[in-house]
Amino acid sequence: MKKKIISIALLGATTSLMALGAEHAYLYKDARIMGMGGANVAVGGYSTSVFSNPAGLAGIEKDHGFVVDLLGMGISASEKTSGFISDIDDAETDKELTDILQKYAGEHFNVSVDNYTAVSKNSDAFAWSIGLLAASDVNFQAHPNGSSNGGILATTSRVYGGVVLGVAKPYETDYGRLDIGVGLKYITQKSYEGSLGISQLLDDTVDISDKLQEKYEKESSGFGIDIGVTYYPFTDSFWNPAFGLSVLNIGSMDMDDNFGGQPMTVNVGACVTPEVVFIDKLVLAIDYVDMFNANITRIYDYSNSNNITYTDYEESDIMKRIRLGASACLVDSSYFSTTLKVGMYQAAYTAGLDMELTVIKLSFATYEEQVGTGDVDIPDRRYMAQIGIGW
Repeated sequence: MKKKIISIALLGATTSLMALGAEHAYLYKDARIMGMGGANVAVGGYSTSVFSNPAGLAGIEKDHGFVVDLLGMGISASEKTSGFISDIDDAETDKELTDILQKYAGEHFNVSVDNYTAVSKNSDAFAWSIGLLAASDVNFQAHPNGSSNGGILATTSRVYGGVVLGVAKPYETDYGRLDIGVGLKYITQKSYEGSLGISQLLDDTVDISDKLQEKYEKESSGFGIDIGVTYYPFTDSFWNPAFGLSVLNIGSMDMDDNFGGQPMTVNVGACVTPEVVFIDKLVLAIDYVDMFNANITRIYDYSNSNNITYTDYEESDIMKRIRLGASACLVDSSYFSTTLKVGMYQAAYTAGLDMELTVIKLSFATYEEQVGTGDVDIPDRRYMAQIGIGW
């Protein structure tokens, strides 16, 4: 049984599996940002800001010169994933596996692996960033009565990656500083939407990764354009407030027919960075993402394993769109830095810790994804870790 679960995970390591229906669309989640509630529309300062507001590239520190994020490997897993995999691994009969599916009925499980390697620079004229993305998400959910053979393990999945480009330019005006950014990206993906029956899970002669690829694989790709602005009305004030606006995935990237589509979203944010004694940098931020409810809830019908169907519903849960965060850099030197982060993401707490030791970067975060329909949410507490080489 263990090789069955490993086979699913390996499929996700090279092909990506994503959440069942109701998780808001995304391309990359940075642990440094998720630790503070995912709020980054007005904050910026990272190469990965291109995924929330390309104008945020102008917030990269100029005295850092070329900022290289090399081999930034990240892994994320749901709270109960390890126990679920262990229980399934121990199952030997149809009844035992049915009991396990009953035990975890309705639970959502996620395992993801990603890498974002980028080179960025903020010069006197403008800031720019070039990045390569490769990501994998494995998501599955137990349905004990989902088929005539006693139950199914349902999964929606995608493998995706591509090139991401961003440029931002600041403008000094009589009314403050205005940063304007543009992003371009080309993403390819293979998506999988289907289910595995008990007989398939117990059959050691069936290679699950091959089965998913043969039966459910769909390929798609698309270009996306992102635009954004960040406005600093009082650059010399104590609070140093900033306001951000971004429009992401203009054109929806032509992938909406398959799982993993990226709808066009309009996002706003605000932040302040007050000067506080004994704290190198304090950031307080709030975002409201997907203002016009472009994300949908996809509900699947697994009654016919040979023809998985789904229905898309509009979803307008306000709490899923509010993000709050705070970040406090306690130490920032040439050889070591550490930053603590807390926040609220989809009405649940987040926390994070970032550390840099010369060229080694470590980030840890936890957040909770709501993957239900909005009326009935299914909380999925996840834990993230990233390690990379950067300077």
